[in-house]
Order: sequence, then C-alpha cells, then structure tokens
Amino acid sequence: MSGNASRLSAINAISNGTSKQTDMPDSLSSIWASDVFNLATMEEALSKNAFKAMKKTVQTGSPLDPATADVVAAAMKDWAMSKGAKFFSHIFYPMTNATAEKHDGFIVTNADGNAITEFTGSLLIKGEPDGSSFPNGSLRMTNAARGYTAWDPTSPAYIMNTANGATLMIPSVFMSWTGEALDKKIPLLRSNAAMDKAAKKVLALMGETEIATLNSSCGAEQEYFLVDENFANSRPDLLLAGRTLFGAAPAKGQQFDDHYFGAIPERVQVFMQDFEDQLFKLGIPAKTHHNEVAPGQFEIAPYFEAANVAADHQQLLMTVMKNTAKKHGFLALLHEKPFAGVNGSGKHVNWSVGNSTQGNLLDPGNTPEENLEFLLFCGAVIRGVHMFGPLLRAVIASASNDHRLGANEAPPAILSVYLGDQLEKVFKDIQDGNLQPTECGGVMDLGLSQILTFTRDPGDRNRTSPFAFTGNRFEFRAVGSSQSVSGPLVAMNTMLADSLDWIATKLEAALSSGADKTNAVIAVLKELMDEHGNVIFGGDGYSEEWHKMAVEERGLKNIPTTADALPALQEESVIKLFESTGVLTPVELESRYEVYSEQYILSIEVEAKLVIDMATTSIYPAAAAYLSELTSTIATAAEVGVTLDNSLAKKVASAADDMMKDVDKLSGAIAEHGFPTVEDHMKFCAGEIRSLMDSIRENADLLETLVADTAWPFPKYSEMLFIK
Repeated sequence: MSGNASRLSAINAISNGTSKQTDMPDSLSSIWASDVFNLATMEEALSKNAFKAMKKTVQTGSPLDPATADVVAAAMKDWAMSKGAKFFSHIFYPMTNATAEKHDGFIVTNADGNAITEFTGSLLIKGEPDGSSFPNGSLRMTNAARGYTAWDPTSPAYIMNTANGATLMIPSVFMSWTGEALDKKIPLLRSNAAMDKAAKKVLALMGETEIATLNSSCGAEQEYFLVDENFANSRPDLLLAGRTLFGAAPAKGQQFDDHYFGAIPERVQVFMQDFEDQLFKLGIPAKTHHNEVAPGQFEIAPYFEAANVAADHQQLLMTVMKNTAKKHGFLALLHEKPFAGVNGSGKHVNWSVGNSTQGNLLDPGNTPEENLEFLLFCGAVIRGVHMFGPLLRAVIASASNDHRLGANEAPPAILSVYLGDQLEKVFKDIQDGNLQPTECGGVMDLGLSQILTFTRDPGDRNRTSPFAFTGNRFEFRAVGSSQSVSGPLVAMNTMLADSLDWIATKLEAALSSGADKTNAVIAVLKELMDEHGNVIFGGDGYSEEWHKMAVEERGLKNIPTTADALPALQEESVIKLFESTGVLTPVELESRYEVYSEQYILSIEVEAKLVIDMATTSIYPAAAAYLSELTSTIATAAEVGVTLDNSLAKKVASAADDMMKDVDKLSGAIAEHGFPTVEDHMKFCAGEIRSLMDSIRENADLLETLVADTAWPFPKYSEMLFIK
C-alpha cells in the first residue's frame, strides 16, 4: 500500500472505529496486589519464623539465610503455579532504560522421565544471563560473558499476565562475574545505604536515640502521548525513533489551553481504567490521571513508595502502559518530544527521605524554623545541588530529553533550587544572621458562603524550576518521560549522603566547642548558605536575565545538550563522590559514561538515517509528483492562452531541491568516523548532524503545507494529535 493510501486507510479505520470495552472489577479491594507476593501473601504462605525473617529483610535490609530462602522459594512457586504460572524470570534493569528478562520453566524431569516441578532457594537467589550482550562500557568482553542476576527480596515478586500465559517475575540485581554493577538497581540500593548511614550521623548529633533505617521515597509523575496505531503504523519515525522527524504545525495546537485537565476522551478513559486495573493487580498505587497540556498528551501519577520499589514499579508501569495501549489500538509514546511545537513529556520525580521513627525529614511542620532537623536536611539538598548540578544534568541527559530541556514547557538546563518565598526567607535570614519568625500562607477566603475557607500554602509553585521544594519533598522536574528514575535517585541520594557527612563533621565540631544545638545548627547552615546559597532562585527560570545572571554572576553552568552534560561523569569531584560513598567504583562510573555516550551517538545516527530515508523515498517523490502535476497543468493552460500563476510550483521546486541538497550533506556527515574522542563525536552529533536534520525538516515541513493533501504520504499533526 502506498504512503498516501496507507494514510487514507488509517483515517477511514479511525473514523469508523469504536472504543474497546473491558470488564470492570467489582472493587479495588478485590484486585489490589492480587498478583503480588508481598508481605501479606507471605504471612499466609510462610512459617512464622520464615515470615519474620523475610519481614526483617524487607523492612531493614537485613541478610536472609539460605535455609529461609529455600522455604520462601517453595512457597513462591506454589503461589505462582496457583496463578497459572509455568515459568519464572529474574527481571533486571540493565543500562538501557528498559527491563530485561530470561524465562525458565519450573519443570524438571526425574529418573523415570516424568515431569515434576522444582524451584529451590538457589534458583531463587541466582540466575545467569549473558553478561556481554548488554551495555557494559567495556566491563565485559564477548569472550568473558558470564553475568549474574541475584534476587532482591526488598522488592516483591509478582505475576505478569499476557495473552500467552502467566510468568513469575523476580526483581533482581545484575552484575558481572567479577562483581561490577551492570544495572541500575545495584547503585540505587548502595546510594540508599550511603544516605542512611550519613543521615543517622546527623540525627544522632541532634540527640535522636531511636533511629530506624532511613529510606528515600519516590513518586514519579509520568507524562505520555497516545497515537492511534493506524496512524503510527504509517509513520516509520514514530515506530523506530519514538518521535516525528517531520510534521508541520497544525492550525490548532495547544494555544487555547483547552486540553489541559479537560474532559478525558471516552476511548482514552476506557484505556486508562483498564491500564490502572492492571497496575492495581501488581500493587502499583496509581492515584491520579488527567489530560496534559498538549492535545493527545496525558499523565498518570502513583502514590509515594520506597525508592527501590518505586523504581521497579516505574519500569513495570511503562511496560504495562505500552501493552495495554496496544490492546486498545493506541501506540503509547514515551519520547520527551514526539511532536514539535507542542509540549513535550517529562517524568517529575518527587523525592524525600525519612523513616518510621523520625518521619519525613523534608517535612517542615507548621513553620520551618521549628524543625532544626528539617532545615539541616533541606540545607544538605541545597549544598548537593550546588556542588553536583552538572551531575544531576548528566543523569537526565539523553538525545530525546535534549529536545525538551530549556523549551517553554520544561525546566532550563541550569540546575537551581526553588524553595518558595517563606523557606527562602528563612535561609536568607540565617545567612544574614537575622532569623525572624515567619507567617504561614494565610487563609484563602473568596467571600463566597458556599466555599469553605482553607489555609493557603506558604509558597507558590514555580513551574520553571528544575529542582523545586513543594511542601514536604523536592520535585526534580527535568527527568525525561522515557527514562528510568533510578539514575536521578542514585544521584540525589548520593549527593545527599555527601552533604550530610559534611554537615555531621561541621555540627560535631560546633557542638564540641560548647555551642548549644540551635546555635550549632544555625552556624552550620550559615556557612552552608555562604558557600552554596547562589543555587537558590525563585524567579522565572526561562528568562534571558536568569540565564545571564546564573552563569555570569552566580557561577552556575548552562548545559544544553547531552554532549555537554555527560563529561560531568568524568570529573574528579564526581568520581570522588561515588567512590567515597561506595555507590560506584571509578571503573563502574567510567562504564556508564561509555554506555550513555554510545547510546547518544547511536540515537542521533538512527534518527539521521530515518530522516534521509523518509525524505528520499517518500517526501521528495510526493513533492516531485505534485510538481509534475502543477507544471503540466500550467503548460496545458498556456496552450489555450491562459496564464496560470507558477509561484506555487517554484516554491515546491525550491524547497524540494534545498531539502535534497541537505540530505546529501547529512549522508556525508553520518559517514564520518575517526573522531579523536567520544566527546568530540558527541559534539559533532549535537552540532553538525542535528543542524542538518533540522534544516531538512524545515524544507520538508514547508512542502507539507504546499503539496496537495491527497498526495502527502504521512499522517499529519492535525490528524494524529486529536484523538477520536
């Protein structure tokens, strides 16, 4: 089927389609975590001693003895088989932003040749996939391929149901035979341990005697687009690159602000309900969904969970989203900028730290100055962002997120901290030695008797800040929608651990010199603000004034592209940070630089090849055919004495010619090799290749507005963005 025929067929299929209806469960309680081997399920399935040991491991990270693992494995197998599972898989999280899994059967044969089922503690604890065929940054060679998965008992196993059956999924870490971390889970677990250790030092100095294990928590707001699969199947760029490499702006986009929080289209609502039912069965606490700013864009936000579990659930959520969308005739797009000219998608990571004894240590209580512990932990975050802003930018760097960062809907590529008016004043007063009581936000009274009054928050929100305090947590808003949250969580936990260690050293010295607790805290925070207060900014992060002030006056870095960002992973301060906290060895950190650099280069090159292919085999032929039709019509009219305007033909000819000249240049550019360094290659991709792609797109999009609609080969923005 030709490109245009495929597009017209897609429009016809959508126009005559209906919403897919699904069976609704009787209640949330009837499906909640029904496919999860969690503590509640374990309590019924395990002996008292085995359950007690598992509970301690889950809640505190205590080691589990092999004998208990055997008991757990037997119970887990029986539970999984009662759910229809015949296979199990250690699911792990390599450095791809995706999941990986190898399925093994419970089946074994005995001496009589009969099939029996078996699942021992050793099978539960360890698996062995190929370690060389995943991104490893030269940690493993092809001839040294052994890699291990190991069960993470702190993240619950679950059943994944597909049309082909049920599989027991066991969240696991992934390491090389020589012990290096090849995944995103090991660094996350290590970073949480480092943060826990440092936080306990500070809390002990503050006089706390009972301190439970501390954990970071995460709630990730996931934005995404839905496109009808009939359109998506006619767009090779959407299928292979996740974004439209071509597409002229429609007459109506998001300029009326009518999609944001608008009524959810019926077809999307049915998908969302089905999607969330699948999440509820897996124990993923999906709490909020709504229309986002751009047409065709939506958001789902889960409730807060422990960071390790939240990271696993976030990966699972993306998988379930894509599978459920397909069932409803959609393609779910997680690319940060699938459509030019409308809002892109992020994954705002809401992050806090706390435990069962001290609670949320980023919750200020009624007034911030009443809570010295809060001020110390908040100050530690400020110091961390100031010292390791480039690291935070590096861990959210990707070819896709580069399209979004710094654009109108996303935080700029300058890392700053927003505190809100009240909290910013507290820290400024500490710095100035003039700490004064502050007011709460006041009462919101609209003067309408039917509207109840309520207390206003002490500060407004700042949507232009990449790292904002939002009342009892920080929101890292620059994370990309397609990315794993593990990388950002590792960076935040580790920088916090480093800052808390610094605070503990300073606080201990102040207390040893005879200062009382309050004055010691104030003295430490004053020193912290003197050195790191420049990172606090409450104004418009999009303004040119801020960009100039941040760089020239405050010494902050503007890091616009991944090519600029990833070298931060090789800075001595970052190497020392990860090594001193035990989160990543220098070798493991270097491997990540190699992996992410290669992924960036490959992503740009794949897109460039698609641009060449689509321009050469579809767009140019459509333009040429239309030009032939125009010139033929003009010539025929001239034969009968009628002079037709030929300006349209000239525009089509000029745009097509200019486009193909740039296609030739791009073909030559992607063939270049032999760059002195990986960094040079990345900069060439960010500069030369991306520039040529943009130039080709400019002419191709112009052609879309000139060539007859019936001749255009690809579905247009006006067709794809507005779901029917």
